[in-house]
Amino acid sequence: MAQVSEEQGEVVAPTPEPAEPARKTSRAGRNLPAAIAVGLVLGAAVLISLLTVRYVFIGVIAAAIAVGTIEFAQALRRAADIRIALIPVLVGGQAMIWLTWPFGREGALVAFAVTVLVCLLWRLRGGAEGYLRDATASVFAAAYLPLFASFAAMLVTPANGVGRVLTFLIGVVASDTGGYVAGVLKGKHPMAPSISPKKTWEGFSGSMIAGVAAGALSVYFLLDGFAWQGAIFGAAIVLTATLGDLVESLIKRDLGIKDMGTMLPGHGGLMDRLDSLLPSAVVSWVLLTVFGH
Repeated sequence: MAQVSEEQGEVVAPTPEPAEPARKTSRAGRNLPAAIAVGLVLGAAVLISLLTVRYVFIGVIAAAIAVGTIEFAQALRRAADIRIALIPVLVGGQAMIWLTWPFGREGALVAFAVTVLVCLLWRLRGGAEGYLRDATASVFAAAYLPLFASFAAMLVTPANGVGRVLTFLIGVVASDTGGYVAGVLKGKHPMAPSISPKKTWEGFSGSMIAGVAAGALSVYFLLDGFAWQGAIFGAAIVLTATLGDLVESLIKRDLGIKDMGTMLPGHGGLMDRLDSLLPSAVVSWVLLTVFGH
């Protein structure tokens, strides 16, 4: 408000408030320095686990999925009053991931089936109102997070597990980075404006170029495979990583929220970083198994 000088009776313009420093957000909507820092920390944790005792990577997955499950449950309850059977999904999720070590896919699938049964029983005490909604959300959470993540755990168990995991992660990172750079520099044509307005066809093209190149090089040098196998692998990872991003965006739009959480500066919640990794882990395991790597 304007102020009146007592001595001269003049109207004095107010001193403007200092403007808050602008956040360093990119054209893609990220706080770029924070996003890079968080990405480097997460990447370092994964690399340390792989290059020391590779089975520690299973523990990294298990911890990430536990946090992601809690974030997902809180987001559902906060935004739509959907209440998943959190304890059964958490315990069953850990069983799915850790049982892949001695028992492979059979261990994960049996643990998933038991988790589904327990979720259905757990929700009985809440009565009929909202039963189908809550039970369905519990089964979805058990499949979407720990079951998909168990395929990432299965990548590390063979003798060449470090190379398999690195090939998977390099493919996803290349897809994300290539899409980000191409989208920021050339992005003009929205890919799915009603789901993710910032995702463009130019960005997708950048993802595909980077992903195919990274896949070909990774499979050839890390797994002693053929470059053409790596190219197919890279293209498939780009498709599943993009699908994961879109599915996560659609879930958040359905719930009316921007991020699943706030624990990672520049990234949102941990679930906002797992979206492209989870479906890609499934496809990575399938393709590398088919290719004999």
